[in-house]
Formats: sequence, C-alpha cells, structure tokens
Amino acid sequence: MNGIRGLIFGRLSISTIKNQKLTTMKLEGKNIAILTENGFEEVELTSPLKELKEAGAIVHIVSPQKEKVKAWDKDHWSIELPVDVQIDEANPEEYDALLIPGGVINPDKMRNNEACVKFAKHFLQNGKPLAAICHGPQLLIETGMLKGRKMTSYPSIKTDLVNAGVKWEDKEVVVDQGMVTSRSPKDLSAFNKKMIEEFGEGVHAKKKEYSAPAH
Repeated sequence: MNGIRGLIFGRLSISTIKNQKLTTMKLEGKNIAILTENGFEEVELTSPLKELKEAGAIVHIVSPQKEKVKAWDKDHWSIELPVDVQIDEANPEEYDALLIPGGVINPDKMRNNEACVKFAKHFLQNGKPLAAICHGPQLLIETGMLKGRKMTSYPSIKTDLVNAGVKWEDKEVVVDQGMVTSRSPKDLSAFNKKMIEEFGEGVHAKKKEYSAPAH
C-alpha cells in the first residue's frame, strides 16, 4: 500500500513539476517592452519585471533616458535601472506586449513626449496586449483610443479617463481585450497574474481611433 501511495505521489509530483514548468515558461520567446521615464514607482516596475522574466519573456526597458532611468519609492528617489533601448531608437513592431508602470512623475512626463505616445499607440492600434498600473493609464489617454474601454487606475485620474470615454471600474484588476489595468501597488498580485495571462494569449481585436471629447 505504501508503495502504491509513493508511486501515486511520485506521479503527482512529476505532473506538478511539469505544470509548474509550463506555467513558468508561458512567455518564452515573447518580447516585452516596459515603457518608462524617471519617476516610475519602483515596485510597479520591479515586481512585474520579475514575473515577466520568470515566465520566460525577453524584457527591454524603453525610455527617453539614454543610459539609466531612476525610480521613485513612496516619498523619495530610489534605484536606477539600465535602459535597454532609447525611445527614439525603439521599434514597437519588435515587441509582443507593453507594460507601463505608474508613479505620479513618470506618466506625466511621457504623455508630453510624442515618441512615447506613438510607441504606446502602436499596441492599441494592432490589438497587442498591454498592461498599465496606477497612474500609467495617463499616457494612454493621449493616444485617443480609449473610448468604450473598461479600465481602472489610481482614483485621482478617474475623471481624466472618464473624459476620454473610458468605462472606469473600481476593481483590483480590469481586463478588456488584452488591456490589463490596476489601481495601485496593493493590486500587484492580481495585476501580475492577469498580465502574464493576457501577454501569453497575444494579439486581440484591433481598436479603431476616435476623436477625444471636447472639454
């Protein structure tokens, strides 16, 4: 009896290991861009970055900065991370999905950078999955392609998103046709899980542009 139990448990263990390996390598061969500027909220980049790499993805930090990009951690400047591709040299065609971390400073700088807006817009135009957390969705407003989309964000930018035509929801994570959004670092567990799922699924239906509502 013990021998049979050992065999069963052994098979379960092997099966579990195989499933874990398949899950771990879910994004193998996928090229993922993280678009960011100085002032990104540290954990909103480092936590998803860790998950993406563990899932087998090739990840590049894309930024207007040329060598390093500096993080913000709650109330002070923090770590610096190397920039893999400078935005003026980045080709969005080479990437399967996009991650936009939040932070108050980061997206506000990027939304005023035409190259950053154009880079992000490519993913919406072509139905490629993207994930944005906290203040990150601010950048997407500038694409003019959010009307009718279901999203969430840090509460302070809710009005901006609603004015852009978004159906805003107060949930830890909202998924809409490959777009994953969350409110804040406290939602990172749910955000990372859905990000990996959607990035693994790949291209969704393409979205048409629209003219932003007049204010």
